[in-house]
Amino acid sequence: MKSRLISFLFFLSFLFVALWAEAQIPQVPSQLEFADLTVRINPQAQREIQLDVDALYRNPTYFKVKQDRVNLFMPIVERELRKQGVPDDLKYLVIQESGLISDAVSTSNAVGFWQFKQGTAEEVGLRVDNQVDERKNIITSTQGAALYLKKHNNVLDNWMAALVSYQMGLGGAKAYFGNQLTGKKTIEVDRNTHWYFKKFLAHKVAYQTQIGVFASSPQRLAEVQIQGPVSMATLAKRFGVSEAHLIEYNKWAHHGKVPAGTFTLFYIKEGNLPIEPAVQKTEEKPSQTRPTQATNTKASPAYKQANSYPRISGNTTKASQPNQITVNDLSGVQASNSMSPSKFADEIGMKEKKFIKVNDFPEGEKVETGKYYYTEKKKSSADVETHVVQPGEDLWSISQKYGIRLASLKSKNRIRKDSELKPGMVLNLREPRKRGEEIPVVQLAAPEPTVKPVISEPVVIPVKEEPKVQPTQPSTIYHTVSQGETLFAISRKYGITVDELKRWNNIGSQNIITIGQKLVILKQ
Repeated sequence: MKSRLISFLFFLSFLFVALWAEAQIPQVPSQLEFADLTVRINPQAQREIQLDVDALYRNPTYFKVKQDRVNLFMPIVERELRKQGVPDDLKYLVIQESGLISDAVSTSNAVGFWQFKQGTAEEVGLRVDNQVDERKNIITSTQGAALYLKKHNNVLDNWMAALVSYQMGLGGAKAYFGNQLTGKKTIEVDRNTHWYFKKFLAHKVAYQTQIGVFASSPQRLAEVQIQGPVSMATLAKRFGVSEAHLIEYNKWAHHGKVPAGTFTLFYIKEGNLPIEPAVQKTEEKPSQTRPTQATNTKASPAYKQANSYPRISGNTTKASQPNQITVNDLSGVQASNSMSPSKFADEIGMKEKKFIKVNDFPEGEKVETGKYYYTEKKKSSADVETHVVQPGEDLWSISQKYGIRLASLKSKNRIRKDSELKPGMVLNLREPRKRGEEIPVVQLAAPEPTVKPVISEPVVIPVKEEPKVQPTQPSTIYHTVSQGETLFAISRKYGITVDELKRWNNIGSQNIITIGQKLVILKQ
């Protein structure tokens, strides 16, 4: 009875795999496009390549794990290939080479995403020493692979031959192909075609419909510029992830330490960046001017977005030191005193020109106490859609608030000067405004009066005045964070809100506090 049950379960599992495979496995076509080539595949080669495609799909669980890994790294691979002018199709080669496992090692001692031997890696400008191995860095290794492939294609004048040269070297490819493929735009694939290219076609067929499709929950690979030397343990606190997580996704740094210099750090963020709703626009004829919207901006999405930025995360107790906090997911610092940009840059270990450039620093301005500044290049777009201009704001202060480059902010809204800004304007922070499109304006809420209105009628003031009662000034106390305490628990202890506690202590959206951290509490 038991053996029958085992046989039945085995049959069911086999049936499941067979049905999954039949439903999922793509079929090799007789013709496809690769780079700038038309590839024609005869029936025998089709069957041969199909066997490799089937093998890639044979284990559904393993395929889904690999599919998620591919989609995690592929946006970076595509971007770096595009920068070097290498065709998009070459991205499937990294799957073939390493399965996108950063520390993969071949039997010939080739290492990393693109499987470089040390000598070849150094030829394409990768750093390989006892502190850093850039073969395990998805950005630098892809840049190296792109340079390698592009160089070979310049000689061979055929992307198929250049791809095969990745396996056999330029000299081997020249000897193997001669001039038969030079400048050729149509490739015939048959049983005599080099096995490496047929293996590549199997990976292209297997994964081209899976790009951008996560088998599990969507993830993205965050990239941040950091200044070394710094340990992964310190960076883990700063970015709100575990030290083990950072080590896993940054195997390019040996021994869990980033040496002196500027490097890109990687860590996982679940899901896509949240896109906040933009301010609603009313339909109108192009010849009409946009009516002022009567909505109170305190109820508008854009107003709420403005109040939540900049987003500060990390070790806020050491915000004035480099490599301790992020400002809108970018490396940043907080100024502890007002001073010149030159002196501030010197204090945080940056070159003055770089500090001025990454912050779009206005000429003649000073670094101001308590304000946040960036130590890496700002983004071309913000994480939210729009911003409502408030009184007293200028283009630079808005660009700093969201971590968007000043030139990008101006370009997206077709604004060049601060004099063109008006309170209530709804600026785009992600999508460029169309040519000729007017900028919508919303009505800002009237500021709440801080003093009673002046009475125009004459008022008789008695000669003898009662002594004025001075308002009670809030007293400042400090709370030292103990193990296991949360912001909520601390706020309840002192009868305050979590938002007040975060505001008084510049705590970012990730709610990170550390044991021993001293928190300011303002009590009436």
